Amino acid sequence: MKILKTCGLLLTLLVANGASANESTMKELNPTGKLRVALVFAPSMSIFFVVKENDKPRGVTADLAAALSKKLNVPVETVLFPNSGLATDALEAGNVDVAFMPVDEERKKRIAFGPNYVLGESTYMVTAASPAKNVDEVDRAGMRVIGIANTTTIRAATRTLKNTTISPVTSVEEAVAAMRDGKADAFALSRDSLPTYVKQVPGSRMVDGAFQQIGIAIAVAKGKPAALAAVTEFMDEAKKNGTVRKALDAAGYEVPVAPLTQ
Repeated sequence: MKILKTCGLLLTLLVANGASANESTMKELNPTGKLRVALVFAPSMSIFFVVKENDKPRGVTADLAAALSKKLNVPVETVLFPNSGLATDALEAGNVDVAFMPVDEERKKRIAFGPNYVLGESTYMVTAASPAKNVDEVDRAGMRVIGIANTTTIRAATRTLKNTTISPVTSVEEAVAAMRDGKADAFALSRDSLPTYVKQVPGSRMVDGAFQQIGIAIAVAKGKPAALAAVTEFMDEAKKNGTVRKALDAAGYEVPVAPLTQ
């Protein structure tokens, strides 16, 4: 009888601890009752960017956001931003609960990252008038280089460019317009994103090589350990059970899923 009572007490404690942990997670992860997920949009989809269709997002991160909300059994509210810098600001300020974005050291100081879901690289597209054929040849005096403000890409380009500088623009649309109008010579962005925009600027092309290899990961605000543990568990499971692979395939990308070891 004592053994049964002891077992019953232990079971009660385990259930109580589990309920307490779940309550803590939900308090940190969706304090408003909805999972507010920051997504970054562009004119064309990529392994990171979503596109807007009837004001709704479509793309890899939109599918991952839906999968996370399903796992948590809470409604999802996607909040769209024109660049990852603004998404970072919103996550840090507590205006959204979760985001997907490229990882860099500057961003790690402000928000907490879970696992990568994919790995990417950054390079340049250049205009027909530019002689540059690789990333090293972009780095020459007089080259007018542009990138999206407050992103990992523009920070990496700034670090690697020694003979010229890079100027910020607000969005991909602004960058493409500058290239098309002859106001810039090179545009820094992820390699998987650029082919669509090369088609929009007659004679332009991507250069050989890359100036950055980078992980793209799920993230939450700092100081929320239960939320970070929950999104880490989700992403690890999503990579194992095929959820990430399915999202990439649905968007038409054959790139590999990021390794489980981070």
